[in-house]
Amino acid sequence: MSRSLVSPPRAKATSCHSLLQELTDLWEEIGEIEEEKDRMIRQLEEECLNVYWKKVDTARKHKADLHQALEDGKAEISHLMLALGDHESLCQLENKKGTLKDQVAMIQPLLDALRSKREERIKELMTLQAQITLLSAEIAGNVHSTRPVQVDEHDLSVKKLSELSSQLEELQKEKDIRLRKVNAYVASIHELANVMLLDISKTFLEIHPCFGDGRKATSRSISNDTLTRLESTLSDLKQEKKDRLQKLQGLGSTLIELWNIMDMPSDERNKFEHITRLISVSPDAVFGQGRLGSAVIDEAQHEVECLNFLKASKMKELVLKKQDELEEIYRGVHMDIESDAERQILIDLIDSGSVDLSDLMDGMDGRIAKAREQAISRKDILEKVEKWKFAAEEESWLDEYERDQSRYSAGRGVHKNMKRAEKARILVNKLPALLESLTSKTKAWEKEKEMSFLYDKVRLLDTLEEYTRKRKEKEEEKKRSREQKKLQDQFMVEKEAMFGAKPSPLRQFQVKKPLGQSSNVNVVPTGTPSTRRISTSRHGATSSGKGRRELGGKAAVSVMPVNFVSLPKDN
Repeated sequence: MSRSLVSPPRAKATSCHSLLQELTDLWEEIGEIEEEKDRMIRQLEEECLNVYWKKVDTARKHKADLHQALEDGKAEISHLMLALGDHESLCQLENKKGTLKDQVAMIQPLLDALRSKREERIKELMTLQAQITLLSAEIAGNVHSTRPVQVDEHDLSVKKLSELSSQLEELQKEKDIRLRKVNAYVASIHELANVMLLDISKTFLEIHPCFGDGRKATSRSISNDTLTRLESTLSDLKQEKKDRLQKLQGLGSTLIELWNIMDMPSDERNKFEHITRLISVSPDAVFGQGRLGSAVIDEAQHEVECLNFLKASKMKELVLKKQDELEEIYRGVHMDIESDAERQILIDLIDSGSVDLSDLMDGMDGRIAKAREQAISRKDILEKVEKWKFAAEEESWLDEYERDQSRYSAGRGVHKNMKRAEKARILVNKLPALLESLTSKTKAWEKEKEMSFLYDKVRLLDTLEEYTRKRKEKEEEKKRSREQKKLQDQFMVEKEAMFGAKPSPLRQFQVKKPLGQSSNVNVVPTGTPSTRRISTSRHGATSSGKGRRELGGKAAVSVMPVNFVSLPKDN
C-alpha cells in the first residue's frame, strides 16, 4: 500500500492532541513495539519542554528589562519633578497601574512632557538671566564688561522664574525712565533734520559716540550729560525750522495768487502742492523728508519768478481754455452753443485791450457755473432719453427679426437671437410708459425753466411726438397685415373644403379609414392626377357631425369629397 493511502491529510491535524493521536495510529499500522513508542514519546516531551524553557527565559528577561525601564523612568520623572517643582505630575505617577507594558507606556508621555518642560524652563531662565546681566551693565555704564550666563539646573522651579522676572522688571523700569527721554530727543532731532535735510551725524558724535555707530535705540547712553546735550541740540533745530517755514509760507501765497490769475491747470499746481499746503500750518505740524529743505525754498523762488514773467502772455490762452470747458459742458448734455462766434468775440475783446482780463475770467467762471447747473437739471431727462433710444433700436431690430422667415432654422447664433428677442419684447412693452414718463418730465422742465428743452438743436417734445406718430402708423400697418393674412388663411381653408387639398410631395399614399371601421383600410395612391386627399375642413367636419347626429349612436360613415376616386392597386 502506498504512503498517500496510509497517511491522512496534515491539514486535519490542527492540535497537539490530534497529531499525537495520528502518530499513535500510524505506529499501530506500522507495528512499532511499545518500548519504541514510549521512547519516542519521551523524546517528544523533552523537546517540547526545552522549547517552553526557552520561551520562559525570554519572557523573564523581557520582564526584567521592563522593570528596569519602569524604574529608570520613575527615577527620572522624580528628579525632573523635584527640579521643576511639579507636584501634579507626581500624583499622576502614583496612580499608574496595570501590566508592566501598560505602566511603561503610560509613564512615557509624562516623561517626554517633563523633559520638554525642563528644556523650556532652562531657556526661559537663561533668557531672563541674560537680560538682567545686560541691563545692569547698561545702567552702570559698563556695557562691555558682561559675564557668561549660567543657570542652576537643580532649581528650575516657578519660584526661581518669578524671582528673576521681578528682578528684570525692576531693572527695566529704571532703564526705561532714562531711555524714553533719550529716544524722544533723538527721534525729534532726526525728524527736524529730515524735514530740513540737514546732516547731523557729526552733531550726534559730539554728543556721544554711541549715536554714531549704528546701535539700536535700546543700547544708547542714558547718562545725565547725554540728556543735557540732546536737549540743547533739539532747541536749536526747532528755531531753524520755524524760520524756514515762514519763508515758504510767503512764497506759497504768492504762487496761489499767480495761479488764480492765469488759471493754471491742476497738473501744474500739483507740482507745488507740497509748498502750498504749508501756508496755514504750524511748525509742529510739518513732517516729511525735505519739506523745509533748501532745495524746496529755491524751487519756490524760481517758480514765482517764472510765473511773474508769463503772467501777461498766458491770459489769452486761459480765457480760451475756459471757453473750451464751457463748450464741453454743453456738448455733454446735448445743448446748443454758437462756439465759433463766441470764441471770436473773446479774441477780439482780448486783442483790443478794452477789458480787464481778471473781470473776463470771472465772467467765464460764472457762465461755467450756470452751465453746470443746467446740466444737472437735464440729467434725469437725458437718462430717460438714452433708455428710450435704446428701446427704439431694439424695437427696430425685433421687427426685422420677426420678418425673417428662417429665424428658427438651425444655425449659429439662433439661441442668442431668441434670447435677445425675448428681452426686446419686454423693452417694447415698456415703451409706452417710458414715452409717457419722458414727455411729462420734459413738459414739467419746460414749465419750470420757461424755455424749450432742446436736444441737439431740436425740441425734444417734437421728436417724441413724431416718434409716437410713426409708431402708431407702424402698429396700424401691422394690424392690417395680420387681418389680411387671416383672410387669406380663411380663404385657403374654404378652398380646400370645396376642392380638396393638394397632395403633399413628401407622401406617396393616403390612408383612408372610415369612421366606425377598424380593419378595412383603402390605400389610395397619390401619383395619379385624379386622386385627392380626404378633406378635414370645417365643411367635412360639419357634415360628419350632422351624420352622427342623424344615426343616433350608430357607427358614422366617413364623408369624402365628391371628386374622390378610388383606384385599384394595379393602377
